[in-house]
Amino acid sequence: MVVACLRAEQHGFAHAASGLEAIETLSLRPFDLVVLDLNMPDIGGLEVIEFIRGQDRLRSLPILVVTTRGDEESRARTLAAGASEFMTKPFTPDAILASVRALLQDSGASAG
Repeated sequence: MVVACLRAEQHGFAHAASGLEAIETLSLRPFDLVVLDLNMPDIGGLEVIEFIRGQDRLRSLPILVVTTRGDEESRARTLAAGASEFMTKPFTPDAILASVRALLQDSGASAG
C-alpha cells in the first residue's frame, strides 16, 4: 500500500525487501526520505535506523516508520533510535501521504 500511495503522488522511490537491502540501497544514491517497517528479514528496522543515524551523510534523513507494532515500548524505542515519525498499520492513504509531505517539507525536500 505504501508503494501505491507514493506512485499515486508521483514520488520516485526504491523498494528494499530486507534491512540489508535497505542499507545497500541507501549507499547507492541520495534519498529525501526513508519509509521503513520494523519487521524486516535479516536486519530489523531499528538496526537500519541506527545505521542511518550513524552515517554523517544520512544523519538528517527523515525516517517514517510504518509497523504493526502498536505498543508504547516499540514506539518509544523507535523514536529514541532516531525515527522522525511512527505510524501504526493499518493506516489510510491520506494519513501516510500527509506524513510524507510533512517530513519532506520539514527537511526542505520536494514533496512531489
